Amino acid sequence: MTRRMLTALVALVGLFVAGYLALYKAGVIGTLACGAGSCETVQLSRWATLLGLPVALWGVGYYAVVFLLAFASTLDRWADSRGLALTLAMLTGWGVVFSAWLTYLELFVINAICRYCVVSAGLAVVLFALALWDYRASRGGSGALDGALPPV
Repeated sequence: MTRRMLTALVALVGLFVAGYLALYKAGVIGTLACGAGSCETVQLSRWATLLGLPVALWGVGYYAVVFLLAFASTLDRWADSRGLALTLAMLTGWGVVFSAWLTYLELFVINAICRYCVVSAGLAVVLFALALWDYRASRGGSGALDGALPPV
């Protein structure tokens, strides 16, 4: 499995997490299966909407774009694209910054933690690390690990 395939897989997981929260926000899901945590407190706070749209919907868009870019970059046509690698690195870097801001709001403003938001923030960090690794490899700097992940 290549780095970009793994990136697409992680983005797909994020898409499902953000999609679940977006369905809750749209009223399709009655209550969130959260267990320990305060998911509904976070999702019902005034901070759960940005520019008139639910933050979860922004997450769906973010993960969908990352997935599409990562998937497209596995195709022969764009497999060696440094521009695509840079775009993924910049986009996922923005995702980490946005997730950090949302985590700050959860901890210090809302005073509640949503386990799905924590998972999403973790996925954003993983996506950024994968994108940086891929960008570094596209510049010819990572040696033996250039094309694929080590076998499992």
